[in-house]
Amino acid sequence: MSRRLYPRLVHVVALCALLFAGAAAAGTVTEISGAGATFPYPVYSKWAEAYRAKTGIRMNYQSIGSGGGIKQIKARTVDFGASDAPMKPEELEKYGLLQWPQIMGGVVPVVNLPGLRPGEVKLPNEVLADIFIGKIKRWNDPAIQAANAGVKLPDMAITVVHRADGSGTTFIFTNYLSKVSAAWKAKVGFGKAVSWPAGVGAKGNEGVASYVRRIRGGVGYVEYAYALQNKMAYVRLRNKAGHYVSPSSKTFQSAAANADWKDAPGYYLILTDQPGADSWPITGASFILVYKTQAKPEMAREVLKFYDWAYHHGTRMAESLDYVPMPASVVRMVEQTWSKEIKSEQGHPVWTGAGAN
Repeated sequence: MSRRLYPRLVHVVALCALLFAGAAAAGTVTEISGAGATFPYPVYSKWAEAYRAKTGIRMNYQSIGSGGGIKQIKARTVDFGASDAPMKPEELEKYGLLQWPQIMGGVVPVVNLPGLRPGEVKLPNEVLADIFIGKIKRWNDPAIQAANAGVKLPDMAITVVHRADGSGTTFIFTNYLSKVSAAWKAKVGFGKAVSWPAGVGAKGNEGVASYVRRIRGGVGYVEYAYALQNKMAYVRLRNKAGHYVSPSSKTFQSAAANADWKDAPGYYLILTDQPGADSWPITGASFILVYKTQAKPEMAREVLKFYDWAYHHGTRMAESLDYVPMPASVVRMVEQTWSKEIKSEQGHPVWTGAGAN
């Protein structure tokens, strides 16, 4: 090669490299978007902040409730949906969706009873249902007093606060009430939205927490992190083993330890009213939804990288907010599911593990 030709060749190679780099940069994903459950929003928000600091990639999450999240992923307006109410396997198949459990936590009845400390009031299962059904209307009702000997309950009207939007938190809470109260099951049932027989509605966990804090005599239900962040009083509940327990990461883990994910098609599993002496009876998981066939595999890969990072590096952040990380055995199952079932339109696996953080 002549001395005159060599510099020109170097220049051409450098120019090609620059053009290639520019093309690659143009296709780089800088933001992933999702919408849905308010239940996991505190931990998803914390993960997103840490992930952006590490990778520069933003996670834009709209905390609009599980019903809204399912609608948006069906409409393909977001890269992933989030729901606390798992979709049944036949529904997933119908819409070409895949779901997996990302995090677990507890739904907690919270109260505004002046002069009473968190956990001071105990509520038997059927009494909690009768309060939300509107049968028990005052806090000094004999049915409540019978379970709280020595506690001076106020002669105060009960105001029930429930969700006004489609909500996975509502799904978990009403699923529990349906399991422990035949009257609730017959009259109301369970779902993301139900016909509430009593009370006032509020949007999101934030809205319910805000209403209960403002209404003396109020009672509502929120994800535990919201109860902690808002310094709200909670009640103790009687679990399936007959023991009164308080909400905590220990009692959520006890309930989760009884879950059989391996034999749950489509990861369809509801964790309410699990056995175990220490189990919190209103424990639930939150799920992520994506399409099995991906028109934009690079975007789907970034979604999976984010949640894979959260599985492996977000456990301490989750525990600091009293969420329960998924067991390692479940994480392995989920990642295998990603590899097998999420593919590009050309049939190539989106997740190979090579992009894992």
